[in-house]
Amino acid sequence: MSDAAAEPKRSTWDAIVAFVDRRTLVMLTLGFAAGLPNLLLYDTISAWMRQAKLPLDVITLFSLVTITYAIKFLWAPIVDRVRIPVLYQLFGKRRSWMLLAQIGIVFGIWAIAVNMPAVSAAVAGGVEGAVQPDPDINLIGVVAVLAVITALFGATQDIAIDAWRIEVAAVERQGVMAAAYQWGYRLAVVVSGAAPLFLASRIGWTASYSAMAVVMGIGMLGVLFAPREKSVEPKPFPPATTPVWMEAIEWIARISLMVFGACFIGAGLSGKPEPISFMFPWVGLADAAPAFAELWTSKPWGAMWQVLGVGVGLAIVAFATYPMLKSRPSAYFAGTLKEPLEDFFKRYRSTGALILAMICVYRVADFVLNLMTAFYVDVGFSLDEIAGARKLFGVIMSMAGIGLGGYMVARFGLMRTLIVGAIVQPLSNIAFGALVFTGPWLPGLYACIAIDNISAGIAGTALIAYMSSLTSLGFTATQYALFSSLYALPGKILAAISGRIVEGATAAAAAGESEWLRGWFTTMSPGAFANLVEERGIPAEAFAAGYMTFFIYSGVIGIAAFIFAVAVMRRSPPGSDPVNEEAPAPA
Repeated sequence: MSDAAAEPKRSTWDAIVAFVDRRTLVMLTLGFAAGLPNLLLYDTISAWMRQAKLPLDVITLFSLVTITYAIKFLWAPIVDRVRIPVLYQLFGKRRSWMLLAQIGIVFGIWAIAVNMPAVSAAVAGGVEGAVQPDPDINLIGVVAVLAVITALFGATQDIAIDAWRIEVAAVERQGVMAAAYQWGYRLAVVVSGAAPLFLASRIGWTASYSAMAVVMGIGMLGVLFAPREKSVEPKPFPPATTPVWMEAIEWIARISLMVFGACFIGAGLSGKPEPISFMFPWVGLADAAPAFAELWTSKPWGAMWQVLGVGVGLAIVAFATYPMLKSRPSAYFAGTLKEPLEDFFKRYRSTGALILAMICVYRVADFVLNLMTAFYVDVGFSLDEIAGARKLFGVIMSMAGIGLGGYMVARFGLMRTLIVGAIVQPLSNIAFGALVFTGPWLPGLYACIAIDNISAGIAGTALIAYMSSLTSLGFTATQYALFSSLYALPGKILAAISGRIVEGATAAAAAGESEWLRGWFTTMSPGAFANLVEERGIPAEAFAAGYMTFFIYSGVIGIAAFIFAVAVMRRSPPGSDPVNEEAPAPA
């Protein structure tokens, strides 16, 4: 990575042409393939499960399959190191992994579709709303296992796609590539969320999900048309120095510890206690599971436990992968997890910690705005007005922001765009603060949605491109998967206490403790917070002061992201990025 001053100047035409480059168009299809299975495996399938009269506790358990996307960095080293026989010779390392994962996704979705009628018939044969004992439970278990396997293939596809995107294009093209990926992904979310429901009401769930398996062919076409990436092969394994049985024991011990650590990481990143609590019966603590689940999901302290769980899991994984012995398993883990981290800090030295800090706080301002729907309702907008502004218009604005972010990276360079992204994110807070004064004024709502989604699109695209620039050939998949899995952690803590900040500041203003802030709102719209005033008997100015306190707080966090970004830009880490080659390897 280089600083903004060293980035080459590009014309507007060059930036526009980058969007119709072959690699960009392929990236659009691969982004679609990445987004399609994610929603199918939980959100959409939950509609079928509810129609089949499955209880809610079973339905919510299916959300755990998406944890695989949060812990994908644990097996990203395999994608970096392993060549798939036959497919590697035909397509290269990254494309062969993409194709294998897509085949697994297609068969997984199809297998789920085939088993849907049996589960529906089995549950319908019992008491309505209750799941029958075996063999019905076994049938549901089959679908659950298929969903987990499909999610593993989906997360593996994400790893390979990210690695291919980074290795096939130069740093200055990563903004456009990231924009194309996000466009394709969001289109897939719309398709996988609406099309299966539309088809299921007409041709049934089996045919609907089978059709989605066919739609995954779009991603396969993308792989076939994709150019071969420029990659570096890992170091070969050293010869065996210990007996086979000792190596087997070491493999089993290390992998078992990694699975144990993954349970903590998955529970922390997803906010769900089940990955840990399912182990309670094995240690005689089955009765403690409900209390643990309540502790894990409580607000705001549950978020603290979740982050601590991620830390514990990472420590366990670090211990499990540390090369303590002179053996081939130790050598493997040294080359797959230890060396990628050492490579990063060797290239960026003391600036490495600053870079990681900047990644962690860069999107925090967006994460803490998790209560905006409640804010719109409190201000006085109807649910129809909120839905109209956030769904169709919001999606359009988000797509525009993503495209603008990709254009800016291609036209003005990565670091300049990263700085702009850090500047525009706090603008959302100013817009939301203005809405406090205007009350339920519909043009103001649309203006807020536009500013928020465009700024988030620019910042998100810039961050993806920036994280891509930090990787090095040979460790691309591992390093990027680690960055993308961890950057949301600080936001999890701060988002959990957002509601407490608003409530606390509102109560303080109502008690007369912040008259200076309440004085700002003497001329606010009489319609603002009218329903809350009637329900709770607190002056509208107190609610306005509560939300304004929160917007100031989240805006300050956004300023921290800007300061970190400027500090990284000024220090210009040593070393050049080996990915910064424009021409890809021949297809």
